[in-house]
Amino acid sequence: MAIPDFQTLMLPLMRFIEDGHEHLFRDAVDSIGKEFKLTEAEWAAMLPSGRAPLFYNRLAWTKTHLKRAGLLEQAKRGVSGITARGRQVLALAPKRIDISLLQKYPEYNQFRDAPADKGSELVQQDAAGTITPEEALERAHDSIRRDLVAEVLASTKRCSPAFFESLVVQLLITMGYGGSRQEAGRAVGKSGDGGIDGIINEDRLGLDAIYLQAKRWDGVVGRPEIMKFVGALAGQRATKGVFITTSAYTQEAKDYAASSQYKVVLIDGQRLADLMIEHNLGVSVAATYQLKRIDSDFFADE
Repeated sequence: MAIPDFQTLMLPLMRFIEDGHEHLFRDAVDSIGKEFKLTEAEWAAMLPSGRAPLFYNRLAWTKTHLKRAGLLEQAKRGVSGITARGRQVLALAPKRIDISLLQKYPEYNQFRDAPADKGSELVQQDAAGTITPEEALERAHDSIRRDLVAEVLASTKRCSPAFFESLVVQLLITMGYGGSRQEAGRAVGKSGDGGIDGIINEDRLGLDAIYLQAKRWDGVVGRPEIMKFVGALAGQRATKGVFITTSAYTQEAKDYAASSQYKVVLIDGQRLADLMIEHNLGVSVAATYQLKRIDSDFFADE
C-alpha cells in the first residue's frame, strides 16, 4: 500500500483522538502508521528535500486542516484534542472526512482562501487533494532543478575542450581540492600519458593526489575506457582516480570501476551538472524562498 494522502488520513486521525483525552502527535503518527501497515520503506520515505519523513509531514498537514475547520484543537504544546464540533462530525459515522466536508465551515474556507494562497498553484493541493502544500512546493522545486540540470549539461556539451578543462578545474577547487586556482590549473593542464589527463591535489598541502580523466563526449563510455584509465593509474602507482564525462557509462564500465582494487569515481553528465548546481558553478540564484513553521516553544505558557 502506498503512503495515504493527507485527506485519507483525516478520519483515522479523528478516530485516534475521539476518546476525549489529550494525545501527543508522535503517538498519532505511530498508531496510524501501524493502522495502514506502512512498510519499512514507507516509514523511511522522505520529502524530496530530505528534511522530513513523508508520512509524518502528511499527517501534520492533516492535523492543520482539521484544526482550521474547528474539529481539533491544540490543547498545549505537541498535544491535540477533539472539539465539540469534531465529536458531532464523528457522531454522523462518516465513511470519509475530506476537504469537501471541511468546506462546510466558514473558518476553514477563510483559511483556504487567504490572500497569501490566492493565485499560487505551488502552495495549493492538486485537484484530487492527494499532496500537501509543502509537497507541491518541493515537487515544483524538483521539476525546476531537473530542467536546470538538463540546461547546464547541454551548455557544458557545447563548450570547447579548453573551456571544459577550465570548468573541471573550477569545480574541483570549489569542492575543496587543488589548493589554489593557479596550482590546480597547472596540475590539470599537464599532458598525461596512458590515459591520465591531469593530476590535482586531494588537499591543500598536497599530501595525496587524485588522477583525472576528463572527456567531453557524446557517446557512452564503456568498460575498455575505464580499463585503460585503471591501467594508467597502475602505471603511475596511483590509488585514486576520477573519470569525468559529459555523457554516461555502461553498466559494465560501472561494475568494473566498482570491482577495481583502485578507488575510481565515475562522474557522468548528470552528476557533473548536479555538482555544478550544488556548488553554484555556471548558475546563479534567481530567488530564495524560506519555508517557516510555528515555533511551539515560543507560545508555551508554562
